[in-house]
Amino acid sequence: MALVSTTSEIKKRLEQNWIRFLSDNSSKLALDRIDGASPPSVFVGRYGYPKVRVGPMIPPLHGDTSVLDSPETWAGKSIEEIANYRLALVRGIKDLNIRETSGRFIENLQDLAMSQRPVESEAIFEKQPLSDVDLGKEIRLDTEAAPFGPAAALKNFRLVASSADQRIESAYYDTDLKASDAIIGLYKRGLETSRIQRVLSVGMLGGKKTRKLVPTRWSITATDDVISKNLVREIDAYPSLDGFEVTRYSHLANQYVVILIPDEVWSFEMAESWFTADGQIGIGSDYEDARGLGHYPTIAGAYFSARLAVSEHLSQRRRKAAALVLREIRPEYVMPLGVWQIREGVRQALKKAPTTFENLDDAISFAVSHLSVSKAEIMARILIYKNLRSQRRITDFA
Repeated sequence: MALVSTTSEIKKRLEQNWIRFLSDNSSKLALDRIDGASPPSVFVGRYGYPKVRVGPMIPPLHGDTSVLDSPETWAGKSIEEIANYRLALVRGIKDLNIRETSGRFIENLQDLAMSQRPVESEAIFEKQPLSDVDLGKEIRLDTEAAPFGPAAALKNFRLVASSADQRIESAYYDTDLKASDAIIGLYKRGLETSRIQRVLSVGMLGGKKTRKLVPTRWSITATDDVISKNLVREIDAYPSLDGFEVTRYSHLANQYVVILIPDEVWSFEMAESWFTADGQIGIGSDYEDARGLGHYPTIAGAYFSARLAVSEHLSQRRRKAAALVLREIRPEYVMPLGVWQIREGVRQALKKAPTTFENLDDAISFAVSHLSVSKAEIMARILIYKNLRSQRRITDFA
């Protein structure tokens, strides 16, 4: 009963915060134009593909708004804070074919995506993004979808000239460079994954004839996948870990436990658990060995985000290991916030000092002691334990 009450209270607070934001900014949102400092932020939809909705996201705010679309800085924030960041961004949208990667409108979006800092922008809409009548009563948050602010069809979009990031500019003008090589190059030059995803989305990477708009959701998964595959190839040359390591981290009503397993061959598995409507626990998982993943993961983009965080950590340590990531989604996670929170949750877990063990059984026992799922349920599901056990002596595990 307490858990149901807590979940209901979170939903109520989210809705109240959203209504408060709308009320505070009603005079600005009730116009057919908006001006503010875009974080910078752009969005490409996926419905109707290959004709998609594309446009900038602009808050009715000025100054340093970078936190509104910077997932790498959101560790430690609450669901309410992050929802408020997202809901503050007003989307202007135009319908374009994915091959339309030139023209003044797209070039403005690309300038926006290249910017090093928030960009003063103005959007003029076909009609106002929100009615000023009965504000609040018309707004209901959909807890099944990622949060977005108001949206309206664009008539015009302008921005103030800004300073471009030279790393992005270099990749943009290299029209002989494959998109995957550009992604890896930008990552190695220190560009945040969220910014790489953004420039890929607005058709700025790849060969001249192959460039296209990529739905934001797909660009996120593609970026995580490309970078982590490259890192996995790199760590193959490194020596193995010496022992079994377990680290964990909790944020945004999600719990993460990472088990690193000494092994001479890469393998990776992620298992997610969640509470069903009748209070039972559901589990989904995906596994890959050194040959890679032979199918699209059942747990979707979460898999690639977690794999990126783990392979990144091992690359920084110059060590090789097999890895098992356990994620528990609590009922209080009332609003999906995007797979960025998986990437950042696993990254934060791996920054913690590990608890070490001499065998995998003890490591798993410790890992599940912090979760609602039982060791028996995990052992029945995961492949990494079964496969490693079949390859080694029984004394290596117990």
